[in-house]
This record gives sequence, C-alpha cells and structure tokens, in this order.
Amino acid sequence: MDSSWSHTDPIAVPDLTNAELVTLRIRVIALENLMISLLATASDDQLRLAREMAGHISPRPGFTQHPLTIHAASHMADLVQRANHFRDSGS
Repeated sequence: MDSSWSHTDPIAVPDLTNAELVTLRIRVIALENLMISLLATASDDQLRLAREMAGHISPRPGFTQHPLTIHAASHMADLVQRANHFRDSGS
C-alpha cells in the first residue's frame, strides 16, 4: 500500500455524461422500488428503525441544515410510508 496516499487527499472525479446520469437515475428508481418491496414485508421493529434512521440523518440542533440532508431524511420516511400502502392493502 502506498503510504504517501491519505484518505483526506482530494480525488479527481470526472463529470458524469448524460448517459451515465440516466443510467444512475434508472438504478436509483429500481433500488427504491426494491426497498419499498422489502419494507412492505418488514417487521414493525424494522420499520421503526428505518424511521429512526431517517431522523438520525436529519440535522442536529446547532448544526447547519443542509438541504440535501433534509431531503434525504424526508425521502427515507416517504419510502417507509409508500411501503405501508402495500402492507395495508395486503398485496
């Protein structure tokens, strides 16, 4: 292992092409739907834990609220809620 490398060294990341962004979006949609299907069969404790995790990533008092963090927490809670639709319908 190269001892001159540090985890704090910046890494050059090339911009994504439009095709790569579209592919990434498709994969995220697929993963969201897969998560919803898994959450639909999750236990009440697992659903509670998922909701708690959403609250855990929310900004803490005294810290700057970052819009992406707030949106991510909201989206996690939304996935659990969407899964509840399938739990309630018995589908």
